[in-house]
Amino acid sequence: MDDLEYYDTNIPCLAACPVHTNAGMYVAAIADGDDELAYLTARLPNPFASVCARVCAAPCEDACRRGAIDRPIAIRALKRFVTEKFGTEQDVGEVWHKVAAPPTFERSQSIGIVGGGPAGMSCAHDLRRLGYKLTVYEATDKLGGAMWLGIPEYRLDRGVLSADIDAIVDLGVEVKYETRLGIDVTLDELMSEHDAVFLGIGATLGRGLDLEGGEADGVFKAIEFLINMNRGFKVDVGERVVVIGGGDVAMDAARTALRASEYGNQQDDEEIESDQRSAMTEAIDVARSAARAGAREVTVMSLESAEEMPAHEFEVEEAQHEGISFVPRRGPRRILVDSEGRVSGIETVGVKSVFDVDGRFAPDFDESDITVSDADTIILAIGQAIDLEALGPAGPEVSPRRTIQIDNDTGRTSIDGIWSGGDAAKGPRTLIDAIADGRRSAADIHRWFGGYDEDAEQATFVKLAQFHRLDDSYDQLNRVDVPTLDTGRRIGLAEVELGFTEQQARCEASRCLRCFANIILDVDKCVLCALCADVCPVDVISLVPYEDLETGAPGSTALLLDEERCIRCALCIDRCPPDALSMGIWKGVGVPV
Repeated sequence: MDDLEYYDTNIPCLAACPVHTNAGMYVAAIADGDDELAYLTARLPNPFASVCARVCAAPCEDACRRGAIDRPIAIRALKRFVTEKFGTEQDVGEVWHKVAAPPTFERSQSIGIVGGGPAGMSCAHDLRRLGYKLTVYEATDKLGGAMWLGIPEYRLDRGVLSADIDAIVDLGVEVKYETRLGIDVTLDELMSEHDAVFLGIGATLGRGLDLEGGEADGVFKAIEFLINMNRGFKVDVGERVVVIGGGDVAMDAARTALRASEYGNQQDDEEIESDQRSAMTEAIDVARSAARAGAREVTVMSLESAEEMPAHEFEVEEAQHEGISFVPRRGPRRILVDSEGRVSGIETVGVKSVFDVDGRFAPDFDESDITVSDADTIILAIGQAIDLEALGPAGPEVSPRRTIQIDNDTGRTSIDGIWSGGDAAKGPRTLIDAIADGRRSAADIHRWFGGYDEDAEQATFVKLAQFHRLDDSYDQLNRVDVPTLDTGRRIGLAEVELGFTEQQARCEASRCLRCFANIILDVDKCVLCALCADVCPVDVISLVPYEDLETGAPGSTALLLDEERCIRCALCIDRCPPDALSMGIWKGVGVPV
């Protein structure tokens, strides 16, 4: 690893983000009051910045060093604060063009994108900006894929989603709606029409269980249930819903089902006006949707214990606030059916363990622990599958997981000129992972046509003349809770999570440790006086003799810095007599020029 790569990996929030958003930089900009710079930093690597500001899984927060002190920075909510000022959803001019302008010239090559979801549209965004001719083939009548069909509206306002998509289409992307691969157009036809093809067909098929009663009226697969709800179709779930699964998607669907009538009314209104998250995240979305469909009792039943459930803690808490109950360590045994062929209940079995000693999924059931529960609807949130039949007999190779086989670094398939990404290639994962896949393949397609990585040429390391010092009470500042609607007001399709006020945003952003700034040592100047170690308020600098290290020259001494605990106060720099220490920031990919 070269020196500059080290600084990227040493910024944990940036390293954890699949699209390498420099979260620390935009959080610091918010703390300093430079909100436009913050927005541009967030938007630069992510064409769906406004969408992600609402629904991103936020791996950056999981990696945030502030979490080692108390709680991580509310990075996603801070992104929303600046997108609400400058993002595509606001009528403030096209601010994002400062980092994502339309192409300045046209290239001769034509690219076909199959699927208008996050992977496909991100790929289209990057390639169109480079001047390629782009055509997106979308199977439905709307772009957005899982963002529209799988994420409930109380989490993602459809106006925000449309604004991000429109900004991409407005770059000059042609869209062909209701064009299904394998039915309306074949892969061979696309290859003859275009110079390259990207397959972002998603994972739109639900997985079922081979259970007695599994075909009864009232048994739904989670992804199909969510798609029907989000398309505005009315679904009668009755009063008692049991969701099988333990991920985020199940929670969303259970909460959405409380409002089935609202979804149906919304579709009716639109017709009058116009005259016409992985198996690991599925369960919570479904449970939350079922709650909004009008069910009075919604239960999430999972093989895993409460601690093992893959759902995010926040999603579980929100579901509990809305009255959804949880039954861990139970598995479905058979579905009970009445004389009319409808679901009447479910028989379940106790679970001794979910994983074997090697951590592999291998449930062990307790056949002596059998119970029966009443139910009107059973929703199976146990994963999704890819429609591989759509690829045709001459399609690219398929992986053992029944996904499109690709090179993970480029997205290339077994067929020259065809790339793939998102759920179709890697199975159900997060939104930000799909966006990263689309961008990664776009970069490789550009290289395939003789292009180069323009971002790499922007990389530079800049020494700082001034340092931002945290207040002495920096470790006493508590995380500002992200505002949400009161439980009693969560009716209709109103967003549950709200945005920060300006005061809340400044306060929360000020908690950032700014670990994107790094202490630099000029070994030729250092005299090993140890004054830096003496002045360090958190004791993270030490001088260590060669004998204590695994490598080094005999008789030498090493100056060590614990990056995890350093608070970047720069007192060591001020104290250093020979000016051997300095502080700098690595302005690589992810920082506006």
